[in-house]
This record gives sequence, structure tokens and C-alpha cells, in this order.
Amino acid sequence: MRAVVSRVSSASVTVDGAVVGEVGRGLLALVGVGRDDDGDRARALARKVHELRVFPTEDGARSAGDLGLPVLVVSQFTLYADTRKGRRPSWDGAAPGEVAEPLVEEVVAELRRRGAPVATGVFGARMAVASVNDGPMTLLLEV
Repeated sequence: MRAVVSRVSSASVTVDGAVVGEVGRGLLALVGVGRDDDGDRARALARKVHELRVFPTEDGARSAGDLGLPVLVVSQFTLYADTRKGRRPSWDGAAPGEVAEPLVEEVVAELRRRGAPVATGVFGARMAVASVNDGPMTLLLEV
């Protein structure tokens, strides 16, 4: 699994003109699922996102989990684009929707089990994602 995680001042996702998920200060996690991913990887990714120490404090860096900050999770199969050949991306590495959707839901469920406030996009929908990056701080995670 892959995620592009940004520390944000705010982030939201809109579908068909309606905001379906939003957070203030916290994290935006764009989550992609590969063909070989499973529930263990989904839970490992959620743990990594929740425990990333990317929020500076006077006594060092803290995680969203340490600070009780929310996470906006948005599915994004394009994280598995293969652009090594030509000009047209290949999506062969991305898991099909019927495999990917429950694994994205498992990431969300694990974050919630850990006590994180979680907002989400809508799997498979055309989404408009807006974010105000804080820093900027954006990381690519793979598990």
C-alpha cells in the first residue's frame, strides 16, 4: 500500500458540489492499494500514518495520534501509476475496486480503533480535494 500524507492546516473533499469530508489541522492521506496488498498492510499503513511525528512542538515532534488530530483519508488508485514507458500511465499495479475498497475501509477502521477522528472521501467517485499544506510537509509512505 502507498499513501501520500500531508500535514495540513485544513483539507476537504467535495463530490457533486457537496463537501463529504473535511478536517482542520491534521493530516490528509491519499491512499492507494496495490494488487498484492492485504488487511495486514492496511493496518500497518494506518499505524504509520497515525504515529508519524510530523507536528513540531516545544519538546520535539509529535504525531496526529499524540495530539488527537484528525485524518482525512481519500482513496487514490493513481498512486500505482506506472509511467516508466511512453506518455500514457499504466494502472496495472493498482488493485481492482472490489479489492481496494475494503482495504481503504480497513485503513479508516484501524485509524478509528486507534482513536483518530477520521473523515473520508467517496470510493470511486470523482472528487475535488482541497488542502492547505502546513510547512509544506508531504511524505510518501509504503508498507
